[in-house]
Amino acid sequence: MYGFKGKTIFISGAAKGQGRAVALAFAKEGANIIAFDLGEKLCYPRYNDGSCAHLEALKSDVVAAGGQCAVFAGDVRRAEDVQRAVEGGAAAFGTIDVLFNNAGICAYGYSHELTEAEWDAMIDINLKGAWLCGKYVIPVMRAQKSGVIINNSSVGGLRGMNRLSHYAASKWALVGLTKSWAIENAAFGIRVISIHPTGVNTPMNDGLAMMEGTTPKEIAERSAGNLLPVPWIEPEDVADSVLFLASDKAKYVTGSQYVLDAGLLTR
Repeated sequence: MYGFKGKTIFISGAAKGQGRAVALAFAKEGANIIAFDLGEKLCYPRYNDGSCAHLEALKSDVVAAGGQCAVFAGDVRRAEDVQRAVEGGAAAFGTIDVLFNNAGICAYGYSHELTEAEWDAMIDINLKGAWLCGKYVIPVMRAQKSGVIINNSSVGGLRGMNRLSHYAASKWALVGLTKSWAIENAAFGIRVISIHPTGVNTPMNDGLAMMEGTTPKEIAERSAGNLLPVPWIEPEDVADSVLFLASDKAKYVTGSQYVLDAGLLTR
């Protein structure tokens, strides 16, 4: 046990993939989950797998796992949506102890062939969305003089990536945001870390495969090139690392980049 019973975790992009795994991992610890994701009528054209978030299903699973859950549908690019979720979640549970900035998209395209709309969508969701969540969560954490923020970057936030310049740019920017937030908020007892997974076995791979006319496993193997003989890691592997980093076992870790790359960056 990591000591999260009664603590409150705000998760963006909570309904699927890594966000869902992290929500359930904290729920098993007895935590309260503020789950923020797209509603049934909100989709990002081209960048999703054809379905929308299923927040109510997540809420049911969180409760079954031993936690409490408040769900908020909205768009991380819209300040009013994020503010409503943060204020509503804090009102429901009284505090926000951990922010997991997870909402993000990925799509292939040579930089010179991207449309302005494609570039803007990538940067706005992956970077602006994280900033907006921090903008509204950080004052709550400052007031209570404690908190942990974990920004979900990527191995793409530590290297260049072919046909993913807009994705890599957004993920590199999260590193700068992480380090700057760590400096700004250390005096308030707030730690800030970015995590950098290799390819993760999530529905995002299905969407990328559909765009490319191939299979999710081929996408993972093409993108990763891991040193360890695995095409990808599982969402639960990410969740285990997030639990550790958010806990007092990592109380001296801040402003750092935590890599879960299966050896990819060693090459």
